[in-house]
Amino acid sequence: MTGGGERGRAVLVERPGVHRLVPAGRPEPGPGEARVAVYAAGVCASDHEVYAGTRATGYVRYPVVPGHEWSGMVEAVGDGVDPALVGRKAVGEGFRACLVCDRCREGATSLCAGGYDETGFTRPGAFADTLLLPARLLHLLPDGADLRSAALLEPAAVVAAAVSAGGPRSGERIAVVGAGTLGLLAVQLLAAASPAELLVVDPRAERAGRALSMGATEARDPADTGGLHGRYDLVVEIAGAPTTAHDSCLLARRGGRVVLAGLPGPGARGLDPVLLTCGQLTVRTVFGAPSAAWARAVRAFAAGLLAPAALITHELPLEGFAEAVALVGGGDPEVGKVLLRP
Repeated sequence: MTGGGERGRAVLVERPGVHRLVPAGRPEPGPGEARVAVYAAGVCASDHEVYAGTRATGYVRYPVVPGHEWSGMVEAVGDGVDPALVGRKAVGEGFRACLVCDRCREGATSLCAGGYDETGFTRPGAFADTLLLPARLLHLLPDGADLRSAALLEPAAVVAAAVSAGGPRSGERIAVVGAGTLGLLAVQLLAAASPAELLVVDPRAERAGRALSMGATEARDPADTGGLHGRYDLVVEIAGAPTTAHDSCLLARRGGRVVLAGLPGPGARGLDPVLLTCGQLTVRTVFGAPSAAWARAVRAFAAGLLAPAALITHELPLEGFAEAVALVGGGDPEVGKVLLRP
């Protein structure tokens, strides 16, 4: 165990549009807790929402230190935690599940009925030099793991949950709708299932093209998919655009499976109940990632089935928080994953 006298820094969003880089202590972990020295933290669209003030009521509590995608090294642990964790590379879950409700007891920790509570939104996050969290949320990495790449394991865990919900089987025709960070991670995981075809749909040609280097067999613009309706055994929608959930169901064959993992905004087009019923489609939805999906993502990363480093395009210090948020929210297709490096 180490002391908490050293000083650090953190990005504090006091309210929408207002942030400061503030001094932050290195707190002593309490019972069951671990303190992590943050190596890298990913900036995503939800962090942009926190700063812009557009995140849904109840899903953020100001003032807050954002940052829910991170990697680092365990530097101290509290009572009741194995001291052998100190010095280990790790990532960690964001949801602070209650572990006692019916959903948690069945292993669906991302459906916890105890109320929403997540690192970087209602608890201090990883846009800081150090992060304090329950040690039970840690997932340890191999000693030789690349911590820069590992900062993307939070979105990879969401993708692992979506892929697991879809149940891909070798030889199937599979489509991924959306070629952002999540979509490209989904391509990597789905390619490992040996599909006969792996289509990626995205209007951004450069993004869709990158999927071809990650295991996709074809990339198309959404406007050019009409001839592919009813073709795919499994469709994983991970874009969250207004029409992508509806259009993904059109791509699925009769009796096919659709997983909706993109988070649409207000006004999104609904699903066609006639198509769902007559086509006997199975539709699953995913929000966040339970512990089991985290474990699958970490195993896939350790085995080399996930290579997130190729998605990183920008790395900035904590002082560059405002620039990082602007990059994420700017809509430039050349901007991939943006990291903050304490």
